[in-house]
Amino acid sequence: MPRPDPFQPADDAARTKARRLIVEARFAALAALRPETGGPTVTRVALATALDGAPVTLISALATHFAALQSNPACALLVGEPGDKGDPLTHPRLTLHCTARFLDPSGPEHAALRTHYLEQRPKAALYIDFGDFRLVRFTVQDGLLNGGFGKAYRLAPDDLA
Repeated sequence: MPRPDPFQPADDAARTKARRLIVEARFAALAALRPETGGPTVTRVALATALDGAPVTLISALATHFAALQSNPACALLVGEPGDKGDPLTHPRLTLHCTARFLDPSGPEHAALRTHYLEQRPKAALYIDFGDFRLVRFTVQDGLLNGGFGKAYRLAPDDLA
């Protein structure tokens, strides 16, 4: 007997909630595949958005997830934190399946994204220009919104733009 699909089609409320989770996120859990083993690794990264709303972060070449994303840019981001009260599983969270792209510091989009990133994460000014740090832009392939028990939605990239 086939299992029923737990995901509902995206509606305006789900789209709004998902977009809000991305915009309000100060950080995310980043999942990637380790190049040396092919196994998963998860870390926390600071998160901001590009001018078009795409998720972005800043990663040091010294971090293990830097090598992981360079080896295989397929990754996932988890945004949304539990509130102070209640069951953590009742609070909304969003998984984004993405492809990571490192920006060339001398490339045409770097300066504008650097400025925009620092507007959102001003403390990064302390290290954004260090030679080992690179801005990373995530292209969202799809998303899974869990808005709480019985409120699961499958989202397309257009739902999140």
